[in-house]
Amino acid sequence: MAYDLITMGRIGVDLYPLQSGVPLDRVSSFGKFLGGSSTNVAVAAARLGLRTAVITRTGADPFGDYLHEALRGFGVDDRWVTPVPGLPTPVTFCEIFPPDDFPLYFYRQPKAPDLEIHPGELDLDAIREARVFWMTGTGLSEEPSRTSTLDALAHRARSGLTVFDLDWRPMFWQDPDTARPFYAEALRHATVAVGNLDEVEIATGVRDPHAAAEALLAAGVELAVVKQGPKGVLAVSRDGESAEVPPLPVTVLNGLGAGDAFGGALCHGLLAGWDLETVMRHANAAGAIVASRLECSSAMPTPDEIEAALSAGAVR
Repeated sequence: MAYDLITMGRIGVDLYPLQSGVPLDRVSSFGKFLGGSSTNVAVAAARLGLRTAVITRTGADPFGDYLHEALRGFGVDDRWVTPVPGLPTPVTFCEIFPPDDFPLYFYRQPKAPDLEIHPGELDLDAIREARVFWMTGTGLSEEPSRTSTLDALAHRARSGLTVFDLDWRPMFWQDPDTARPFYAEALRHATVAVGNLDEVEIATGVRDPHAAAEALLAAGVELAVVKQGPKGVLAVSRDGESAEVPPLPVTVLNGLGAGDAFGGALCHGLLAGWDLETVMRHANAAGAIVASRLECSSAMPTPDEIEAALSAGAVR
C-alpha cells in the first residue's frame, strides 16, 4: 500500500527550556522532544490520519534510539531511518521569548547524520508511489543528501504531490548564491512550494508575496504557498485559484513547530481535495495550535482540535 506522505530531511532531539523568557545560560531544566522540520511534518500528518514515513538518518547512539521510539509512538514508519556510525544524533536548543523571538542553536557537528543519505539507499519506487513526497532546502545543503534529494525528485517525475519546503537555514550554507542553483533545480521537479518571506526571496529573488508566488509558478510548481507571518498566508495555483487567509488569533508560547503543523495540515487538505481557502484555514489553525504549546512534535493537533479552533475563531 502506497504511503500518503513520505518526508525526507532533518531529524534530531529538541531540548526546549521549561522556563519561558529566560536566557539559555540561566535555564535550569529542559524538555526533550522529537524534532527536525520534515520529521515533524510527518508527525503532524499522522496525527491527522495519514499513513506517513520518514527518510532520514540518526547517530548510532541513545538519542537515535529515542527518536525511533518516538516516531513509532506517533505512528510514523521508521523503516528508512538508519544509523550513521561515528556521527552523533543532532541536538537543537532554543530560547523562548514570546511572542516572536525563538532563537535556535543547532548542534550538528562534525556533520549531521541526516545529510548522509546516500542515493543507493533510497527506495525510489516507494517515493514515486507516495501520494505526497516532501523534501526540504536543508537536504540540498550538502552531499550526499543533495544528490539523493535531487535523484528522488527526478525519479518521482512530478507524480502526485511533490512538495518543496524551501526551509532556508543560513547557517547550513556559505551564502544565498550558493543555494539558488539547487533551489531552482528542485523547483523544476516540485509541484508545490512552501515558504515564508525570507525563504521565497532566496528561491526567487523577490520578497513581495504576490510577485514571489508568481515567480515560484514560473519556476515550475503548480501551487505556491507564501507564509506572511502576522499577515497570514497566500496561496496561488497555476489554474488561477488563489486564497489569502489571515492568521487565527492565538497567544503564542513557542512559535517553533507551527510551520511543521501547517505543513502536515496542508498535505491533509490537499489530499482531501478541499478548495484552497479551506486548506489554508485548516493549516493556519494547526500552526496556531502548536504555537500555543511548548513542544512541537507532541503538540501536533488532531482534526477535532483544528475544527474546534476554527469554530471558536481563535486558539484558546
